[in-house]
Amino acid sequence: MDYNFKSDAAQENESKSTSRISKNKEIKEFDQKPTPAFIGASWVALFVGILAYCIGLWNSDMQLNERGYYFTILLFGLFSAISVQKSVRDRLEGLQVTDLYYGISWFSAISAIVLLLIGLWNADLLLSEKGFYGMAYTLSLYASIAVQKNTRDKSYIENNEIITEHK
Repeated sequence: MDYNFKSDAAQENESKSTSRISKNKEIKEFDQKPTPAFIGASWVALFVGILAYCIGLWNSDMQLNERGYYFTILLFGLFSAISVQKSVRDRLEGLQVTDLYYGISWFSAISAIVLLLIGLWNADLLLSEKGFYGMAYTLSLYASIAVQKNTRDKSYIENNEIITEHK
């Protein structure tokens, strides 16, 4: 049994107030810029990861072609991680991303990680060195995603503030 004792006008007012609340929630969903501390921590993590990885390569006893391989894998991984983050977010926001680009970005990100793992597995390095490269690489990929996300969030908020100020 339905014991709804509210009048039609009361129900209509309630639905309007909930729709206003849901609209406010939608607006507030994107109104918080990343904090300067998080932006700074993301950039620091990115630079520390890349710098540590490159210093490790510079100081290694590897031949120049091996160093080039690991450096290229780093660049490839950074680009593909950002590409995956962008295409996933574009799809979530309803922007058009072709299935081909979406698939290629995932394939390239997975390939970069697999290539690093294969290279480290077959390398004549101590386990501690392999772990160092793996951790610096992982830190760099994660930080590149965080930096790109912060940049995009900040840009989105600033562009929407400009639009609302002119109205």
